Amino acid sequence: MPGSPGSRTGRPPAQRTVERPVAARPARENSLRNLIVRARRAWDRPLTAYYLILGGSLLITVLGLVMVYSASQITALQMALPGSYFFRKQLLAAAIGTGLLLAAARMPVKLHRALAYPILAGAVSLMALVQVPGIGMAVNGNQNWISLGGSFQIQPSEIGKLALVLWGADLIARKEDKRLLSQWKHMLVPLVPVAFMLLGLIMLGGDMGTAIILTAILFGLLWLAGAPTRLFVGVLSFAAVIGAILIRTSPNRLDRFACVGSTDVDKCWQAVHGIYALASGGLFGSGLGASVEKWGQLPEAHTDFIFAVTGEELGLAGTLSVLALFAALGYAGIRVAGRTEDPFVRYAAGGVTTWITAQAVINIGAVLGLLPIAGVPLPLFSYGGSALLPTMFAIGLLIAFARDEPAARAALAMRQPRFGRKRAGGLASGRKPDRASGREPRRWNTMRRRASAARPSGER
Repeated sequence: MPGSPGSRTGRPPAQRTVERPVAARPARENSLRNLIVRARRAWDRPLTAYYLILGGSLLITVLGLVMVYSASQITALQMALPGSYFFRKQLLAAAIGTGLLLAAARMPVKLHRALAYPILAGAVSLMALVQVPGIGMAVNGNQNWISLGGSFQIQPSEIGKLALVLWGADLIARKEDKRLLSQWKHMLVPLVPVAFMLLGLIMLGGDMGTAIILTAILFGLLWLAGAPTRLFVGVLSFAAVIGAILIRTSPNRLDRFACVGSTDVDKCWQAVHGIYALASGGLFGSGLGASVEKWGQLPEAHTDFIFAVTGEELGLAGTLSVLALFAALGYAGIRVAGRTEDPFVRYAAGGVTTWITAQAVINIGAVLGLLPIAGVPLPLFSYGGSALLPTMFAIGLLIAFARDEPAARAALAMRQPRFGRKRAGGLASGRKPDRASGREPRRWNTMRRRASAARPSGER
């Protein structure tokens, strides 16, 4: 048969498909997608929560020391004290708190549970001593301090927050192991009566702000324990009624509620000048140490309203940085509580996260004029050693829990020091050196198998 035209073999020519050029994606889109993928991978690593807690708390504490030094100079000079007086006391408290943080971070979980009852007993004893004449002392109208001699004082109610977290977590964990949480009486007793006893001792001194934080911790523990909605709403309603009665019977508390969103300088001096400080800061602030409101216009500039001075001196960038650090700390605490299999770790991590987050929200909300002024310090940031020490111990708890995750333990175990006995002693362990360099070969595959085999805790 005659071949078709254009074909030497007599076969019809093959039909060639014309390939259309694929439109190249913009370089910006690819780089953005790669950046998102890398961020997700870094965010999902086993040690992410550990680094967030350690780094976030360290940055908040260091920045708080700087702002305490800046905001307290004028107050110290007005009291005929050296300008660095409050800074030196805060630095001493931070040094002691660092020791407590490291100790708590190295303690095993069993030791934390064993310390729950002694800390609770000590907190209750100290809070009872506050009401003894000659031992307790009043500061700003609240009878909740004990003098240690000289200029050193202690506020036992701050220890009560830590005591409620540890004791409540241990109590609920024990009942969960015995499968008793399905009964409402075991859910409430003795957790709620003990919490109300602490609240009563605090309210005897008139400290409404600390009582609110303690109530938030109680509700956080009940929520994590899986309290039924009706039970949860019932306890919340009872606490709301008690709080309303305490507010209505105190003219000072009524005035604080009336100052929410108010611009009356005569009646709401502290709240309005806090807004003035934030408004005058602008985007990047007036400069470190250049605050105007701290020159006698803003009361408690280095304690309850230190966030306002931060906004005036560091601007919107500084305040957003502080908010981002607290948000990262809260996320890390929730992640630790959500990924653990130990009930005590879950409740304790959730309680600490509720404590720090609620206190930060109440303090910042009061400075912004969105909430009534409760008189609570900004955690790890405001001046006050009594608040700093228990908070840093609680941060050490979170660090210990983050390190105790199986995937985090495997990741930490894979790390070897660059210089030390482990690398130098590799040849003596029976491994064959590399022929080309004479060094011990890196066994990455073995490490990966160990890491993947030690991830039963939900790590992805």
